[in-house]
Amino acid sequence: MFCTTVLLLVAVATHADSPSPPVTGNPLTRDIMDYGAYTDGTRENTAIFQETLDTAHAVGGGIVEVPSGRYRFEGSITIPSNVTLRGTFIYAPAHAGIRDVGAQERPVYGSVLEPVGGADDPDGEPFITLQGNAVIQGFTIHYTEQDPHADAPTPYPYTIAMRGNNPAAIELQLLNPFKAIDASRNQRALIRNIHGQPIYIGVYVDAIYDIGRIENVHWNPWWSFRTKVYQWQQENGIGFIFGKTDWHYVHNTFCFGYKVGYKFIETDSGATNGNFLGIGADDCYTALVVEQSEPMGLLITNGEFVSFRGPDPTMIRVEDTHTGTVRFVNCAFWGPARRNAVIDGHGTVGFSDCTFMQWGYEHDGERHNHVDLPSIEVLGGSILVRGCEFLDNKTQVQLGPDVERAIVTDNLVTGDVRIKRDAPRRRTVIRDNLGFPKDRDFTQKLPNIPGFRANRLRATP
Repeated sequence: MFCTTVLLLVAVATHADSPSPPVTGNPLTRDIMDYGAYTDGTRENTAIFQETLDTAHAVGGGIVEVPSGRYRFEGSITIPSNVTLRGTFIYAPAHAGIRDVGAQERPVYGSVLEPVGGADDPDGEPFITLQGNAVIQGFTIHYTEQDPHADAPTPYPYTIAMRGNNPAAIELQLLNPFKAIDASRNQRALIRNIHGQPIYIGVYVDAIYDIGRIENVHWNPWWSFRTKVYQWQQENGIGFIFGKTDWHYVHNTFCFGYKVGYKFIETDSGATNGNFLGIGADDCYTALVVEQSEPMGLLITNGEFVSFRGPDPTMIRVEDTHTGTVRFVNCAFWGPARRNAVIDGHGTVGFSDCTFMQWGYEHDGERHNHVDLPSIEVLGGSILVRGCEFLDNKTQVQLGPDVERAIVTDNLVTGDVRIKRDAPRRRTVIRDNLGFPKDRDFTQKLPNIPGFRANRLRATP
């Protein structure tokens, strides 16, 4: 009994000398309405939002809830570290009907942020800046003073800038920003479930040295379509720009109606290597442009690339500045376009298990005239084309005299194998490519074979 009492007293004394556990939350969630926010879209909210966000940050972080309403902003806000700004949408909303005549769907429901500051200052302070571990989720962001019927768009700064470690922008509709997301100078940023129509730049990535993620980001003309502003977007806009990033993961992304869908550049920080899965670009003058990539490469799998408009519609362009590596695997390319790919530089580009069609067309108004152009034109660098299918009865590959090395093997083509080789033979391997089967058994069965490919083969002279 004496020993038990002594142990109990020691335990009590030890507990009394221990510091109290830290208090967090205080409270965990705040309602923006408790701080006097205005929801009618006519009165300014910048200072109110910033005060609420800063109050949450001062006690270690938390969530600022924003109920349904239209919130006007004449300035910029910063979401501090460990704070989440959260609206009503659990998944990214969309207003696809806004471009349709007589449509009733308008961005006035749910939590809608309406920035008006920064007009005519594209390099100004972003509307929202995320710091480390900060999150924005569940909003539509609508620039109400951007006129879809103007002769040209009004420039604005980036809508969202992501800085520090682990910032996240999720479940958003960026309906009509001039420049949407600046995802540079951070680590491990997450951009997920974003819809909208950026007019000039969708996502810009640079100076990333730890893995970033972009998932389920789709840019569609849901705000302005067949207007002068949309024409300006087609002539100037870029869906995604990648500078220096050290192994980015990009999954299920799409853009429609840009001068360039995906552009890979070299900045002062460097170039890109990364994993690009299930990416697509439709009705872009050029679906994908590579000015530079890192030696570890761009790994592009299950991509879909479509170009049929503009002065020289071509899906893939690898420029003469390129010295890195690009690999396309199980991708599809269609038009009608002039060429599916033009490859230059001193790097290596590979196509494997890809499908090519609808190349060799010149545009004459609404008409598409056939011209003698290859599906893949190689001007320089090294090229590998293996196990692909070419569905038009036209020149498949043209190897220019400055090509450094080329392997073109094991491909299926419609009609005759047409690989033009101006490069020295000692630099090239061309073999085992199979054209239209000449055996009688196949030609007798061909009229009864169903499907698109059989129709192409039947049309072969």
